[in-house]
Amino acid sequence: MTSTNPSSTRTTLEEKRTSFNPGLSSGELPILDHAALELEEYPKPAAPPPPPPGPGEPPDGGLEAWLVVLGGWCCNFCSLGFINSIGTFQTYYEQVPLREHSPSTVAWILSIETFLMFGCAPFFGKVFDSYGPRYMLMVGSVFHVFGLMMTSLATQYYQFILAQSVCSGIAASAIYYSSTNSVATWFKKNRALALGCASSGSALGGVVLPIMIPHLIREIGFPWTMRTIAFMLMALLSIPNIFLKSRLPPNPKPFRIMEFVRNYQEVRFRFVSLASFFFFLGVFLPTNFIILQGQANGVSKTLSAYLLPILNAASIFGRIISGRAGDMVGRFNIMISTTLVTALLVLALWLPATSLAPIMVFAVTFGFTSGTYVALTPAVVAQISDIRAIGVRNGTNFFFISFAALIGNPIAGALIGRDHGGYRYMQAFCGATMMLGFALFVGARWVQVGALWRWIKI
Repeated sequence: MTSTNPSSTRTTLEEKRTSFNPGLSSGELPILDHAALELEEYPKPAAPPPPPPGPGEPPDGGLEAWLVVLGGWCCNFCSLGFINSIGTFQTYYEQVPLREHSPSTVAWILSIETFLMFGCAPFFGKVFDSYGPRYMLMVGSVFHVFGLMMTSLATQYYQFILAQSVCSGIAASAIYYSSTNSVATWFKKNRALALGCASSGSALGGVVLPIMIPHLIREIGFPWTMRTIAFMLMALLSIPNIFLKSRLPPNPKPFRIMEFVRNYQEVRFRFVSLASFFFFLGVFLPTNFIILQGQANGVSKTLSAYLLPILNAASIFGRIISGRAGDMVGRFNIMISTTLVTALLVLALWLPATSLAPIMVFAVTFGFTSGTYVALTPAVVAQISDIRAIGVRNGTNFFFISFAALIGNPIAGALIGRDHGGYRYMQAFCGATMMLGFALFVGARWVQVGALWRWIKI
């Protein structure tokens, strides 16, 4: 065992210390020399590495980007387009398989499906930010088709809840958010136009499916109608499973609830989220009740059945045109102007309407202006967000909206009952909530601009 000479160790340390202060003896070393020795023995830690570079500017066009929009269009048709048409099942369920249940009980099948469609947004938004859309879209496509196939076999109430409301509703959510978030990553200057084109798929689904489903039920029966719809959606979903992708690379991160809550610390996001909630609370009530309201005012069943497809057809043009206008003059500006017009149409045209002509005019004009809200909501959120967190930001906003989808129809039904079967209370509630949504969108613009009426593209 090797021994150490203490005197030689002290000599070595003193020589090392005096090297910092030549000319001083070992007994005269100041404290500063000791500090210098500490710095030599324990060097300063290296600076942290620089953050990774941003994703860069999106291409705003090109074949690859527009193929993503095509995939998004198909996703919108199969997800939100199907959700827009589920009101056609209400009458059939009440009359045939679930006739022993009350209409309000049957309505929960559709309400739960709509709630899950929007309520799963935070989860799928986080999955999108971490892993991209591919596997989320693939699994959603399989289970959406599977849910509709199982619905074709359902005969009991709980079976409809499990197959259509839960399985198909959650799967449709995965399909919708994989498409909306993906399209947003490929565009900046033309983002609203691209999202408007993609969302027009849901409007066309709301035209085709409400006409197609009742005719098929009469011709081939309900089970094969659901199977036919499932096969058609399976064919359409093959397109986005080939072309849809995010421009951003996967960035896996752990799921933290505060990541969603923290969004509401931002004032402009709070305004946008509240505005979206209140406007959504009213905007789908005409879609759900315009047929019944028309029949209550003497419109024949044959003509009233086409009111909803006409409304959705006008929505196609509203989504595309407003998207282009939003890119040119400002997305918040277009959102504010069209939400105001939409609320006024409900209060000034639909509320006093008692015959076919004004109801038909309302269906066309409301469809056009309300389509703006559906198309521009993701674009407005993207405008105030870091594109790398677009999934979480859109997910947070749509999760808040989902509660409006859950409570909107029950409130409307209660108001119709309070009005003894009339629709005026419901129509007034619809117009008032949308007017409140308009005011909150104005607040979101004011927070960013600093003045209510100063014109600026935003």
